[in-house]
Amino acid sequence: MAVVKADSNDSISKSERDFRLVKQILESGNRTAYSLLMDEYFEKVYSRMLKMTGQPGDAEDLTMEAFNKAFSKLDQYTPDFAFSTWLYRIAKNNCIDHLRRNKKDNDSMVNQQEAVVGITAHELANQLPSPEQLMINRQEKHLLREIVDTLHPKYKDIIKLHYFNELSCEEIAQQLDLPEGTVKVRLFRARELLYNIMSKS
Repeated sequence: MAVVKADSNDSISKSERDFRLVKQILESGNRTAYSLLMDEYFEKVYSRMLKMTGQPGDAEDLTMEAFNKAFSKLDQYTPDFAFSTWLYRIAKNNCIDHLRRNKKDNDSMVNQQEAVVGITAHELANQLPSPEQLMINRQEKHLLREIVDTLHPKYKDIIKLHYFNELSCEEIAQQLDLPEGTVKVRLFRARELLYNIMSKS
């Protein structure tokens, strides 16, 4: 199926283009369609999250959560309203819940997320190919690389360093000059999105 390009010059509206991309994902798990939707709306959602939270790190995590939730619920989307409106509403509601839960206790939030990373990483290890399995099965490795390449660069780099280069979170933090907690949270978000995409492929 031909992918509807984000910068298409034909007469269809942005809403119609987005709906076609959603249909392609639901019908065939088209990974390019995922990437086009993320490229189109990532910075826009991030900007809204940053205005609501005032915290770049929280805004980045909430943006990724919004895409995770939207992609996992694409079958609930209808063309009665624009995909962007639906996505922004998911992001806004998720952000409001986040603000209510965390209020002034950001340190507690990070600790909870890091604890979840440890549990979820073990669970997802059964779903995602391990580095050893990828080396044995080159086709599987190639497929996973293609999917990883559709992720936002901030998450793509961490997945590649962890899975393909087999670096620890501490080593990744040193290489990217990031706090180790930030690496763990981004790795968790990337795994979650990656699993959502792979489960529809």
